[in-house]
Amino acid sequence: MAQQVLGVVAPGRNEAVRVETITVPDPGPGEAVVKIQACGVCHTDLHYKQGGINDDFPFLLGHEAAGVVEAVGEGVADVAPGDFVVLNWRAVCGRCRACLRGRPWYCFDTHNAARKMTLADGTELSPALGIGAFAEKTLVHAGQCTKVDPAVAPSVAGLLGCGVMAGIGAAINTGNVGRGDTVAVIGCGGVGDAAIVGSRLAGAATIIAVDIDDRKLETARKMGATHTVNSGSTDPVEAIRELTGGHGADVVIEAVGRPETYRQAFYARDLAGTVVLVGVPTPEMKLELPLLDVFGRGGALKSSWYGDCLPSRDFPMLIDLHQQGRIDLGAFVTETIGLGDVEKAFARMHEGDVLRSVVVL
Repeated sequence: MAQQVLGVVAPGRNEAVRVETITVPDPGPGEAVVKIQACGVCHTDLHYKQGGINDDFPFLLGHEAAGVVEAVGEGVADVAPGDFVVLNWRAVCGRCRACLRGRPWYCFDTHNAARKMTLADGTELSPALGIGAFAEKTLVHAGQCTKVDPAVAPSVAGLLGCGVMAGIGAAINTGNVGRGDTVAVIGCGGVGDAAIVGSRLAGAATIIAVDIDDRKLETARKMGATHTVNSGSTDPVEAIRELTGGHGADVVIEAVGRPETYRQAFYARDLAGTVVLVGVPTPEMKLELPLLDVFGRGGALKSSWYGDCLPSRDFPMLIDLHQQGRIDLGAFVTETIGLGDVEKAFARMHEGDVLRSVVVL
């Protein structure tokens, strides 16, 4: 039987979000209804609100979430009611060319729920990244539910659903950071700090944090950066070279998503080094680089989509590492808030003093 619950809806481009009554249908074949316990406020949700993703308003926002499976539809075998899960937006299909080649983290046909959640008047909602978790309950494809140890706090576990996984994966999965490597991370928000954590976990010897905000640089040190550079007052390319024996870093992770910072990343890497773009650019941005420099410097220029993660593999592993004390996922939670505080949380993003606001239900 369909249920009515509260959720955070973006009604139109740049309009303030509001808490609305939404209708969640029973799960269809391959689907699950999840009772949400916590959901992080991510920049991607803000992009949806601003119309930077598409114009399929109204959106049901929220995607970085953890909760408990309440009901499942026909044919669901991997999760059951009562399971504690982290939601993911890469429910691999198992049939596309990437999956069949053994690279499911590049799946080209990820699953979403077929049935639609609606406003009380029947208006169909577009769930952010196919999830829509700023809600008391949401409907997803069962493949978007990844079981993890229920002993971990939901406010911590949910962060793996997007930002923390994106950053850690950018370092470990995409950048292939190894023992003794030098790493520079440009942009020290939640994703950049997660890349620092991932680099430290992988055994990097030198981790250079770059940002224009000294508060963020101080947090980056706490996360594991060995050096910091304020690029508002110092040329970051020169500073990174000085800190790496004049060579540049083995891996430079760009967590801003702007042409200016990408160019910095490109020239701050060592010969045959790797640049990883994990910051999300906007559609109108253009990049211009001398092709001879691209050729002459060698190495690899990569983009990291969701940290090139495989949720079924990576989420439980990172939860285990958190429980062992090897990474502190709780350090990313700056504040816990309610559904009615999401608009204020978006404003706090611009103030630069928050890694993650987490909605707790």
